[in-house]
Amino acid sequence: MGSVVTYFRQLFGKEKKKEEERYLRANDRPFNLSFRYANNAIRTSKYNIITFLPLNLFEQFRRLANAYFLFLFCLQLIPQVSSLSWFTTAVPLVLVLGITAVKDANDDINRHRSDKQVNNRRVDVLVDGELRNEKWMNVQVGDIIKLENNQFVTADLLLLSSSEPLNLVYVETAELDGETNLKVKQALTVTGEMGDSIDLLAAFKGEVRCEPPNNRLDKFKGTLTMDQQVSSLDNDKVLLRGCTLRNTEWCFGLVVFGGPDTKLMQNSGKTVFKRTSIDHLMNVLVLCIFGFLATMCTILAIGNAIWEVKEGSVFTAFLPRENGINAGLSSFLTFWSYVIVLNTVVPISLYVSVEIIRLGNSFYIDWDRKMYYPKNDTPAQARTTTLNEELGQIKYIFSDKTGTLTQNIMSFNRCSINGKAYGELFDFTGQRLEITEKTDKVDFSWNQLADPKFVFHDQSLLQTVKDGNPEAQTFFRLLALCHTVMPEEKTEGDLIYQAQSPDEGALVTAARNFGFVFRSRTPETITVMENCRKVVYELVAVLDFNNVRKRMSVIVRSPDGRITLFCKGADTIIYERLHPSCSKLMGVTTKHLNDYAGDGLRTLVLAYKDLDESYLAEWRQRHHEAITSIEDREERLDEVYEEIEKDMMLLGATAVEDKLQDGVPQTIEQLAKADIKIWVLTGDKQETAENIGYSCNMLREEMKDIFIVAANTAEGVREELQTARRKMCPEAAEEPSVIRSRAGLFWLQKTQSVQDEKVDGDYGLVINGHSLAFALEKNMQLELLRTACMCQTVICCRVTPLQKAQVVQLVKKYKQAVTLAIGDGANDVSMIKAAHIGVGISGQEGMQAVLSSDFSFAQFRYLQRLLLVHGRWSYLRMCKFLQYFFYKNFTFTFVHFWYAFFCGFSAQDVNDRWSSRYPQLYSPGQLNLYFNKKIFVRCMMHSCYSSLILFFIPWAAIHDTVRDDGKDIADYQSFALLAQTCLLVVVSIQLCLDTYYWTAVNQFFVWGSLAAYFAVTFTMYSNGMFLIFTSAFPFVGTARNSLNQPNVWLTMFLASLLCILPVVAFRFILIHFRPTINDKVRHKMRKEALPAPPPRRPPQRRPSTRRSGYAFSHAQGYGDLVTSKKFLRPLKSRPALFIQKDSALAQNEPQHYRTITEEPERSMSR
Repeated sequence: MGSVVTYFRQLFGKEKKKEEERYLRANDRPFNLSFRYANNAIRTSKYNIITFLPLNLFEQFRRLANAYFLFLFCLQLIPQVSSLSWFTTAVPLVLVLGITAVKDANDDINRHRSDKQVNNRRVDVLVDGELRNEKWMNVQVGDIIKLENNQFVTADLLLLSSSEPLNLVYVETAELDGETNLKVKQALTVTGEMGDSIDLLAAFKGEVRCEPPNNRLDKFKGTLTMDQQVSSLDNDKVLLRGCTLRNTEWCFGLVVFGGPDTKLMQNSGKTVFKRTSIDHLMNVLVLCIFGFLATMCTILAIGNAIWEVKEGSVFTAFLPRENGINAGLSSFLTFWSYVIVLNTVVPISLYVSVEIIRLGNSFYIDWDRKMYYPKNDTPAQARTTTLNEELGQIKYIFSDKTGTLTQNIMSFNRCSINGKAYGELFDFTGQRLEITEKTDKVDFSWNQLADPKFVFHDQSLLQTVKDGNPEAQTFFRLLALCHTVMPEEKTEGDLIYQAQSPDEGALVTAARNFGFVFRSRTPETITVMENCRKVVYELVAVLDFNNVRKRMSVIVRSPDGRITLFCKGADTIIYERLHPSCSKLMGVTTKHLNDYAGDGLRTLVLAYKDLDESYLAEWRQRHHEAITSIEDREERLDEVYEEIEKDMMLLGATAVEDKLQDGVPQTIEQLAKADIKIWVLTGDKQETAENIGYSCNMLREEMKDIFIVAANTAEGVREELQTARRKMCPEAAEEPSVIRSRAGLFWLQKTQSVQDEKVDGDYGLVINGHSLAFALEKNMQLELLRTACMCQTVICCRVTPLQKAQVVQLVKKYKQAVTLAIGDGANDVSMIKAAHIGVGISGQEGMQAVLSSDFSFAQFRYLQRLLLVHGRWSYLRMCKFLQYFFYKNFTFTFVHFWYAFFCGFSAQDVNDRWSSRYPQLYSPGQLNLYFNKKIFVRCMMHSCYSSLILFFIPWAAIHDTVRDDGKDIADYQSFALLAQTCLLVVVSIQLCLDTYYWTAVNQFFVWGSLAAYFAVTFTMYSNGMFLIFTSAFPFVGTARNSLNQPNVWLTMFLASLLCILPVVAFRFILIHFRPTINDKVRHKMRKEALPAPPPRRPPQRRPSTRRSGYAFSHAQGYGDLVTSKKFLRPLKSRPALFIQKDSALAQNEPQHYRTITEEPERSMSR
């Protein structure tokens, strides 16, 4: 019943009272249904069988041109008005409406299939004391469901119990945030005690009060009341729809939000009908054309009234008037007749042609082999055919980070041990060598437990370890011991590390390959294989990581009784706690850290300290008192940790590479040259986002300043933004200058725009989520916009999906620029839907973003080709077509207009490699220079001039003219033939002038059209047609009698010359005195050979004093868990973390940059 109610509520748009609090009771469907909560069925489709036809026709007739042609069709049904048959408009209109309807129906059928596939998934639901296998769509709020390993989470669930120790579950959130590292969730102890007992779960009557449905993925607030006991609920107790259960045999959960109320669906955003700026402009132009058409028809109707009064009576003997028709009524009917005759000024073929061009451009994108990713067998895909030309006008790109710019794979890249750097290769002259896939790799075959996918190239490090260097061995011993990684070993030697952060997994894997294999752990011990020798360390204490400490330590006792504290953390934090004797080594290590930071690597400093037994005993007593204290527990623990973590000895540093996708820095550099601004909007923490900013060359050391906005109050944020703005542009006004204007159809839409302010030099802005929340408030958003737009690079970190969409909407509203959003996870869907163009990355992070996108491909680097080549070409093709089309049709219509006064008033470019070489070619599209109102007026003026020539030159030439044999040829059919032949020749020459790249296809259609015209003309005026269709073709021999006269051909030549010569002269003057960037590059292309792909060269290290801090995890570490007595249970092995052993993440497979080679160029018609 609930689904029926939900359906009709959506169908008829009935208002639903806003939910302020979600209140539900477990295992009580009647109680929960009384609140009319949404069930678990989802519906993303727009139509059904009943609503498709009326809704689709309503949407199509909202396009002004379609409504105009419907009105025109109605006029043609009136015999007194129409001079053309009704089917001349009806057939094209039905064709256009039908093709669009079929396309919309096909899209919606695919949505229905997708919805059906998801809604019909099966899950075990606890109903009436037993587990039943039900469809997802039948699950209700308050139901208890059972999930098993590798199953999708059905709805937003409150975790009740699990098979794992401490009621933990491990979930993969790739569909939500694009991150493939696992997240840990934990059930309440009071519910965890029920375990998998069906009787206890069926008797569970807990009541949940929580926040209403919302899109905040990282927050949840609520309470659970059970047996008069109230427990607090937070985000760690909730499993969200879209997650996948991993490494957990089973778990039970209580459905809190279902279907459209889940956070996944709340983040999907509203599906909006996107239209290009050219579409909007055409609507306005069509409205202006209607006004112009009405003006012309009014002039001609008035002329008809005057003619009827003064001259019409003379012709009544030949053209008798119908009964009741006087001059006034004749004038009125003439007005509507000319509306029909002159309708060619906006023919329906315009919209048919536009859609065909867009479809062709979409096929070019789909077929582009240079945007095909063979590794995943993923081609580029244009998921919509209506936005292609908008790709050539992008000004702002909003990009996610994880999975979009990066691969979300960490690799151990370099290290510094006791002052010596490892990981780089040098030739005999001391020059740094570039590491490629062909470079020799270190052979780890001697180590039976080594990860076969781990890659390292510096042979000297392995030799140093094998030689027994004590510092090197201590270095890797620290990496094998100081962490919170949990191992899985299903078969002997088959180790899989489960890390909350991929950084830690990369470091432990490095230690594993160099002979220090982390094998297993218990709450009291850590087992390590050191050079094939088993060593069991007693785990005395774990001093866990958090975002304030920025370090982690463990205290272990070796089998020989030696007690050691191992510590790793951010360099600035560790340096403050080193023994004074390390000052010299610290200087050398700092130099190495600067080199690593210059290459965009994430660094970490390692240190250790030997402890004596008596001191440790005293410290453990103070530690026990701190950890058991009720008040100020955190502060007391920090004091105890601070006490022991001092006077440490420096070991060295590690450098981990957060692997960028291939070609990301080069792509960003090229897009920046095209004057496209890129903003990174990520859920990652500030330090991680900054690291990627430097790796991508978005943030650079040579920037004048990089502003960090991280205040926790509204006033603090305002002050930081204003300080940054004043520093960048001291002369700028304090208050923003907002230009208000009107736009859109009938100029009813109010627009506001903020102009760009000039800044001397490059600046960067980094703002976190808390500060962004204040900055997006209505009274501060313009300050944020002004400051951000002054910066070359903007990075927003720790942002929610809603904030991503709000940033995009802010730029759309006030900058009046075309925006593009690109992402790969469900947390990017709102941003993708909010932007003018949405691009989805189809990778290992799920398909939510792709399903909501307008275009999709597998790698970020393909964005360069999508915009600079396909986008630019699509924009150029569309603009050239519209200019030529309006010129041709206005010329044709004006000829009819001039004829009315005599009849009694009775209607390409450069290739892809040059486009990539010169990104500046993209800028005209951003400024909309190729088709705008000014260009349209110029087309009208050009058409008016051409029509005057094409009418009056033939008229003057044929007026009172006789043939060579003295016969009169001045009949109106001969004149019409001459005028239309001149018109066709001129517009064909104009088409040739507008074609910059000739192919066999161009040649065939241009010359074929002319040949077909003459063939059809001679056929229409032939004797045969007269004999077959006497009434329809009475003008026998007009063509051959006219076209065999020399003066007729001379007239065509003169008319063509007068029409074309001014165009050629005007273009010649422009190219020589005011050449555009297109003209310059086209001229250079003619003179030079095809540019070769840029040569591969070793990456240049940038000098840097900035050192990237190590990102341990996004939350508190596993310290409490690994030292818990309950965290491991013997005799029960868990399933492997990854089912696919060959996945890059499962094997921690390092990836390498490769040269982006291009295939030999082939000529393409543009």
